[in-house]
Parts: sequence; structure tokens; C-alpha cells
Amino acid sequence: MKGKILVVDDDNIIIRSCKGVLEPMGYDVSGTINPREALELIRDNDYDLLITDMIMPGIDGFELIKRTKELKPDTTVIAMTGYSIKETIKDTLEYGIMDYLQKPFSPNILADTVDRVTNLARKLKSQLAITEEDDVDGTHKIEAVNALIKQYKTVPGSLITVLSKTQEIIGYLPPAIQRLIAKGLRIPVSEVHSVVSFYPCYTMKVRGRHNIRVCIGAACYAKKADSIVQKLCNHLHFDEDNVTDDKKFSYELVRCLGACASAPVIEVDHDTHGTVDPDKITEILKDYN
Repeated sequence: MKGKILVVDDDNIIIRSCKGVLEPMGYDVSGTINPREALELIRDNDYDLLITDMIMPGIDGFELIKRTKELKPDTTVIAMTGYSIKETIKDTLEYGIMDYLQKPFSPNILADTVDRVTNLARKLKSQLAITEEDDVDGTHKIEAVNALIKQYKTVPGSLITVLSKTQEIIGYLPPAIQRLIAKGLRIPVSEVHSVVSFYPCYTMKVRGRHNIRVCIGAACYAKKADSIVQKLCNHLHFDEDNVTDDKKFSYELVRCLGACASAPVIEVDHDTHGTVDPDKITEILKDYN
């Protein structure tokens, strides 16, 4: 079993859809339309992941996340919303959510988000507990980040500098590191996250020397974007972080690359490739050494 998941949404169709996608992937999925029942389930069970809608009658998603963290602090959370992500993420990040799903979402986006979040949560629990003594791929790296934060914590407008230098040290900016920076600079976590998610130079995932972005938006998905992903995985043999063993390539799924007329589309580093034939993906990658 890959993990135990609780889905909470006042629409049973969403719960059934999540089960239909995630159970064949090896997850144990439970669901309820009642947030109060969800709290009872959380109290009596140990879930690896809570996926919850944010706007529900009675106890809403914000309150559910807050109470979940009080009952079971280690529970990883993904927030679902049909409203503005910026408004939702601003509040939910303060409660320690790991990611979000904006409705409506495709099966591919659901599967990728859940796999990515559960893998990251597993690593954070074993390697990146959020204290000043903890370790990120080596004690010297977290010490370097703490020294950097100390150096800039009294410098106004230093967030961009700290994020850039931290990414140089660690290689990426996972949620635990974002919260560490926010705490050190005494600014809201939502502010740190908004900068990391807005600028494409920052990443919350480990990346290879060449990063491949595969669009799985509606237009690309309809034109077999999933076949491109399958060909990539068969050819390059990515690890659980979607990075090859030699660190040459990494890949990620994105919701849109802004080139729907050329679907299916991929982006390698800063190069956009349109009307991609899945059988010719290896030819495209030959140009990247």
C-alpha cells in the first residue's frame, strides 16, 4: 500500500472520482461528505494524506485542516478549491498544507499531485523535520541556510536574495525550507510561497541538469500527452523524484504552457517543443547533453 488517504468533499462525485484514480495506484482511500465525520475518522485512524475541499457547509476546509493538525500534526494535507488559488493558498499555507488541487482537475493532475506530495512528505519526515538542528542532505547545508537567514534577517526586502542563495545551497525549495525561511525572516509563509510559485527560476522539487515540463492541460491531454509521459519514463527511468540516476534529466507535469494551438507541448529548459510525437521524444532529447 502506498499510503492511506482521506478525501473530504460535500460532493460525492469528487470522492468517487478520487477513489477511481487513486485506488488502482495502490492507495487506500476513504471518503466522507461530512467534515464532522471526517474529524472522527482522523481521530481514530492514522492517515498519511488528507485531501479536503475548502468551501463546505458547517465545518469548512480551513477549520478541518486546523483541527486535523491539532489531532494528528503529521498528517499531510492537499487543499481542493474551485475558487481563486491565490486567496485560498494565502490562508491554508499557514496551516502547513503541502499542495492544492484547483477544480476541475484531470485524473493525471490528481495522480501526479498525490504521488509528488506523498513522496515529498515521506522525505521530509525522515530528513527535513523543521528545526534548526535538522538536516537537508547534509548537516552543513542546513547550517549554511541558517547562517544565510541570520545574515539577511534584518535587511529589508531580502527574501529574493535568501531564496536564490538557499536554492543554490540545497538545489530546491521544499515547503519545509520555505517555512524555515519565513520563520527566520519573520514574514508570513504565504509571502514566501507566493514568490517561489510565481518566479519560474525557483522550484519546490529536485531537478536534473535539464528539466522537462510536459503539459497535461485539456488540449494536450486530448492529444495523448499521457503517451509522452509514458515514453519519457520508459526511456529515461526516473526515480521517485522524477530525476534520472545520472541527474541529467528531470520531468514535471504542468497545467498549461500557453501554447494550446501546438498541442501536445513540452518544454525542455527554456525551449518549447510543439506538436510532439510521443515516438520521437528521444530525438528531441538528443540535443541536450
